Amino acid sequence: MTADTTSFDAIVIGSGISGGWAAKELCEKGLKTLVLERGRNVEHIKDYPTMNLNPWELPHRGAMSRQVLKENPLISKAAGYSEDTMHFFVKDRDHPYVQEKPFDWIRGYQVGGKSIIWGRACQRWSKHEFVAPEKLGYGINWPIGYDDVAPWYSHVEKFIGVCGTRDGLEAMPDGEYLPPFDFNCAEKHLRDSLLAHYGNRHVVQGRWAHLSQPKKIHLQQGRGTCQARNLCMRGCPFGGYFSSNASTIPWAMKTGNLTIRPDSVVHSIIYDEKQGKATGVRVIDAHTHAVSEFHSRIVFVNASALNTDLILLNSTSSRFPNGLGNDSGVLGKYICHHNYRTGASGKVDGFEDKYFYGKNPTECILVNFRNLGKQDADADFVGGYTTFTGGYRERGEPTTVEKVGGVYKESLTKPGPWGIYMYMQGETIPRETNTVTLHPTKKDQWGIPLLVTSVGYDDNSERMIRDWMAQARAMLEVAGCHDIEVHDNHQAPGLDIHEMGGARMGVDPKNSMLNKSNQLHAVPNVFVTDGACMTSTGNQSPSILYMTLTARAVDHATQEMARQNL
Repeated sequence: MTADTTSFDAIVIGSGISGGWAAKELCEKGLKTLVLERGRNVEHIKDYPTMNLNPWELPHRGAMSRQVLKENPLISKAAGYSEDTMHFFVKDRDHPYVQEKPFDWIRGYQVGGKSIIWGRACQRWSKHEFVAPEKLGYGINWPIGYDDVAPWYSHVEKFIGVCGTRDGLEAMPDGEYLPPFDFNCAEKHLRDSLLAHYGNRHVVQGRWAHLSQPKKIHLQQGRGTCQARNLCMRGCPFGGYFSSNASTIPWAMKTGNLTIRPDSVVHSIIYDEKQGKATGVRVIDAHTHAVSEFHSRIVFVNASALNTDLILLNSTSSRFPNGLGNDSGVLGKYICHHNYRTGASGKVDGFEDKYFYGKNPTECILVNFRNLGKQDADADFVGGYTTFTGGYRERGEPTTVEKVGGVYKESLTKPGPWGIYMYMQGETIPRETNTVTLHPTKKDQWGIPLLVTSVGYDDNSERMIRDWMAQARAMLEVAGCHDIEVHDNHQAPGLDIHEMGGARMGVDPKNSMLNKSNQLHAVPNVFVTDGACMTSTGNQSPSILYMTLTARAVDHATQEMARQNL
C-alpha cells in the first residue's frame, strides 16, 4: 500500500447508524474519509436476497430450522431474527464472548450494521432526561442539554425522514415530521379512554423513520414511499425506511470522498506519544488475518457500544496502559441498557365491524408519565418508561374445533376479535459495577481479547417492572379490555439491543471519558458518538440521538480542524 491508499483526513470505525452519519457529514464537508467495517459488504437492493419473497418461497415459510436454532441459541432470540433476516445477524460460533452474568449481545456485522435490522423508533429526548440522573441522585449530569441538540435533531430528521405528529408534549418534544400512519379503531379507543380517565396519559402516533410522504431530499437519495409491507428487516428495495445502506452511505459515496473497506476488523487505535494524539487505526483482514495500518487526522469510533469499548480498551500504550483516554478509570464501566422485561395484552369488544388495510410498520407510543422532571410521590423507583402499544385484529374467528379440517380452515378466512398490547421500554441506572472488560487470556480468531460482560438488573429495575405491570393492567381495564394478561419475560440484559455506556460523556474528566463534543478528554482527535458515549439511558429510543450527536460532533471536528487545533 502507498501513502495515497493508507492516509485520509478522517477514519470512521463502523458503518451502522452512527458510522454512516459520520461518513455522510465528513464527506459532505470535503474530508477524504475511510470507513472501516468488520463485516462483509452489503449494497442497497443488490444484497437483500429475501426482500420480495413470499412466505411459501422460503424453505421453512419463515420459521427457523432446528439445526439453526441449535447452532444459534443466543442470536436466534433477537427481535426480528427469522429465516428471511438471519443473514443480517452474526452466527454465535463466529463471535464468542464471555458472560460473567447472562447478557445476550445482539450483533449484525456488515456494511450498514444493525441499521438494516433496527426498530426505527425516533422519539426525541425531553429536556428532563439530560438532567434527571444528577437532579434525582442516580447518575451524573450530561455536559449538554436539550437545547444543544435540538437543531441537530431537526437536521437528522429532515434527512432520514420521520413520520409522526406534533403533539406539544413536554415528555416527547416535537420534531420535523412527515404525515403519520393513522391509528386503527382500537388504538383510537385506547387513546381516548386513557386521556379521558387520567388527563395526562397520551397515546400518540409513533415517530418512526419511514417515508410516508417523501420530500425532495429523500427522492434525491433515491428512496421512495414506504409501502407498508412491514418487511423492513429484510432490507427495503424502496428505501422506505432509513438505513445507512439506503441513505447516508450512498450519499457520502456521491461526494467522491468516501472509501469503504469491509472485512476489516479493527484491532486498536494508534496513539503517538510524541505528538500526544491518535494517528490512525490498526486493522486485521477478516479473511487473511493480514495486519494493516491506516492514518488520519481524526478518528470517529462508531463500532456499536460494546465493540467501541472493546477497541478503546485494547488500544494501550505507555501513556494509556488501561485503554485509550482512560485516565479516569471509567472506560468499560457504567454499562446500561433498556428494560424490556414486561408486557401486557387484553381483548376489547365492540369493533367487530371494522378492519384496517396494509401492514403498519410503526407502533403507537404511550408517552412517559412517570418521574417526569421530578420524583413521583407514589413511585418507589427512579427513572421513567416509554410504553409501546397498538391495537390488532386476531387472525381467525374463535372456534372450538381442532386446528385441522374444513371448519377450522373456513374460520381463518374471517377476522377474529380485537386486542390491545403494551410493552415497556424502561430507563436503567448506570452503575459502576455493570462492566465490560477484556479477558486476560482468551482471544478471538484475530488475536483480539474476548469481551467479558458483567451486566445485570438491579432492585430499581425490579420495582419499575412491578409498577409498570400494575399501571398496564389498570390502563387496559380503563380501556374496557378483558382476558388481560401481564407478564415478566425475565429476559437477560442485551436482548433489548440498546446497550449503552462504557465511554460516557461528562463535564469532569475524573469521572467521564468524553467532553461535550464527544471528544476523548485526553485525546481530543478521537470522537465517540455511538451508544458507548451515553451518560444515561433516558426512556426514549436512542438511535436518533446517536445520529444527532454524530452530526453535531462532525461539525465541531471540522471547525477545529480548520483552526488547526486537531
